[in-house]
Amino acid sequence: QVRLVESGGGLVQAGESLRLSCVASGPIFSINNMGWYRQTPGKQRDLVAMVTSGGSTNYADSVKGRFTISRDNAKKTVYLQMNSLKPEDTAVYYCNAHMWVGSTWSLYWGQGTQVTVSS
Repeated sequence: QVRLVESGGGLVQAGESLRLSCVASGPIFSINNMGWYRQTPGKQRDLVAMVTSGGSTNYADSVKGRFTISRDNAKKTVYLQMNSLKPEDTAVYYCNAHMWVGSTWSLYWGQGTQVTVSS
């Protein structure tokens, strides 16, 4: 069974940092893009950052200069280093990955991890 499991969320004060991790496991042949999204109640899930298999990155304007996405292909893991956190960063953070499983490419999601930033 293919799984994405996030960790690293929690409650912090504004200005502090958190590092999220997301590990893929199961019968995965290859991983293409990996990304982080976030969602608050009643709103759509929005892209935070994305990294390609070659290491190219893309960020939402609201997190540029504060967040850094990276990946370790050997460990099938994607990270999100979040610095200078703001209350508006409070959300459930989800990772996703475009993976070759069996005989097809499919998009998989993790279960989410809560990040709460107090002012």
